[in-house]
Amino acid sequence: MRRLGTGIGWRPEIADAVERMPGIDWVEVVAENVCPGHLPASLVRLRERGITVIPHGVSLGLGGADRPDGDRLTALAERAEALGAPLVTEHIAFVRAGGPLTASPRLEAGHLLPVPRTRDALDVLCENVRIAQDALPVPLALENIAALFSWPGEQLTEGQFLSELVERTGVGLLIDVANLHTNHVNRGEDPAEALGALPVEAIAYVHVAGGFERDGVWHDSHAHPVPRPVLDILTDLASRTVPPGVLLERDENFPERSELERELAAIREAVTAGRGRAHGTVADADAGVGIGSAGGGVAVLARPAVGARERVGVAQTAVLSSLVAGTPVPEGFDRVRMGVQARALAAKRADVAAKVAPELPVILGDGYRGAFLEYARVRPMRGGYRRDALDFAGHLLEAGRPQDAGARRALRQWWLDRAGPAPRHAGRGARVARRLLQRHQG
Repeated sequence: MRRLGTGIGWRPEIADAVERMPGIDWVEVVAENVCPGHLPASLVRLRERGITVIPHGVSLGLGGADRPDGDRLTALAERAEALGAPLVTEHIAFVRAGGPLTASPRLEAGHLLPVPRTRDALDVLCENVRIAQDALPVPLALENIAALFSWPGEQLTEGQFLSELVERTGVGLLIDVANLHTNHVNRGEDPAEALGALPVEAIAYVHVAGGFERDGVWHDSHAHPVPRPVLDILTDLASRTVPPGVLLERDENFPERSELERELAAIREAVTAGRGRAHGTVADADAGVGIGSAGGGVAVLARPAVGARERVGVAQTAVLSSLVAGTPVPEGFDRVRMGVQARALAAKRADVAAKVAPELPVILGDGYRGAFLEYARVRPMRGGYRRDALDFAGHLLEAGRPQDAGARRALRQWWLDRAGPAPRHAGRGARVARRLLQRHQG
């Protein structure tokens, strides 16, 4: 695997700080947040300095029952080429379900959900990975995700699932040690056992991030400092192999640059501690000079058994419907944990809708979040977050809300500017929203 070094997740909010940080060898960017023809100036400057930029996808849903969407694969490939990336990464997750495969309405999760560790799911995932590998110009590595709930009847441990995935496809692994900690708290899984089962030669790089615990559930927030247990798992991993790269993720509640630098220093110390614990048994990190198929040989891929996609699709649709459409929780699932996951998905939708449509929290004020969570409880996403924001506004207007006449007029104008039969100038709704905010503040 190619030597990457120490990196940080590039986000617009900390772009200036990242450019000024010493010791940054590479950055990772959310693939869906950049346009190949209009790269952010900060990323262009980083690339000109020789900083490696890796696109990290979040929407392919390779763990879903459907074959990967060709347009999404093309978009990811274009970003890899535009950034000159040595590899691209995605997740072992499903993000949508339903549709023609199951003769049911299409559902969007808006976030990453765990796949069942079953033979059917592994067969489907392996074929989807091979389809993606054939469409991408650079190698692919996949990330283990954090989970708030477990699937009943699983046949493999996480380590076994990942090891067989690598053996059958040659795909690389992006190991998120924060997600291993999350699954330890939420699912009782031993991080050391998972690490012990991994083909360490397949590791492309490592994610490190923070979170918080509430009522016995660990939430992988990417908005809090990295806790000691996560650093300890990183040390354990580094005692088994020298990770080609380690990256700090932070998506919200961005601290001062000095705090981010302290976290990066703690990450370096954790890796150094692991190398010391290995007593020289780990190969030198600089030995890797390139990146290629993780398996080191010809990947063996069996096509899913007849009906595997349908079985996986039916199961995932039932789970997602219970989480986003209010249908009953399928038998065998922990209802409390499923409720936690449903609320987390709704909260994620509310947060992202506020980012893509920042006028809505201005127009609705303190009532925005409660109104959105009420809307999201039984109304699934139909087509991404921008569509979700429009649907939310339309839902409120149909119900004669908000009660304040001025806010209702502003919301109606905002909606018409973006969803009317003849699109209007989008700036008018924003100006109305700003005037409304100024009036309330005054």
